[in-house]
This record gives sequence, structure tokens and C-alpha cells, in this order.
Amino acid sequence: MEQLEQITNSEWKIMRVIWTLGHSTSKQITSLLSEKEDWKASTVKTLLRRLDRKGFLKIVRKGRTYVYYSKIDEQTAANDAVLNIFHNICAMHAGKALNSVIQNVPISKNDIQVLIQTLHQKAKTAPDKVPCNCLKHQDCEGRKMSYEHEE
Repeated sequence: MEQLEQITNSEWKIMRVIWTLGHSTSKQITSLLSEKEDWKASTVKTLLRRLDRKGFLKIVRKGRTYVYYSKIDEQTAANDAVLNIFHNICAMHAGKALNSVIQNVPISKNDIQVLIQTLHQKAKTAPDKVPCNCLKHQDCEGRKMSYEHEE
């Protein structure tokens, strides 16, 4: 899977408006987010420029107005963001992190059934223990380990 550049929390808010509406102008985004975020038009335009530079937006000029479309669907962006988190933690902690997500994020009964099926399939080939992928000379808690200098 190609690693996409990450979307910041503020950029997620912009993208969610675009995904919800299908496309949007900066004026529409500012109007929808100004009350909740107290953002000015310049803030929205800055975030739109960043998203464009990162390759997430298609911009179409219609007269004097720019219309913004997403180049990536919401599910793909969400999947990439979640996988990025797991690529940045010790592999030995992934199971506990997943369990915490499942415990703390509302999911439907159907989603639970899909997860159960996925886990049953995954269990067939899962190792007894996932190897640590921490940096050399670090333990799985992120602490620096002492080591003897090799001659």
C-alpha cells in the first residue's frame, strides 16, 4: 500500500466537509466550520492549500470560484491514518492498542460480526508472539537499554 502524506486534525475537518457534500467551495467550508471552529476564511484557504499540496484535492475553477473535490475517499484516508499509527508503535503493542480502540469506539453489531470473522481468519496464521520492531538498543517500553560496546 502506498503511504499517503498524513492529514492533520484541522485538515480532517476540512476533508469531512468535502466528503459530506461531495465537493465544496471555501466559502461553504468557512460557513459550516466557522461557528464550531471559529475559523476565518484565511484559515480555511490555508488548509485547502496544504491539502492541495499534499495531493488530496482536485480544484476546479468555475468563474471566480474554486470548487474543491477530494481525490481520496474517506475510508481510504481513515485506513491510511490508522495504519500509520500502527507503523509507528512497537508491533508487540498492536494487539493492546486494537483492543483499546474496539473498547472505546462505538461500532455496530454488524461491524462486530465482521471483526469476529476477521479475527477467526487471522487466528489461523497468527504467530504465538509478534516480534518487537523497536529501535536497536531500546526495549518495548521505549526506554534506552544499556549495552556493551563491541570491539
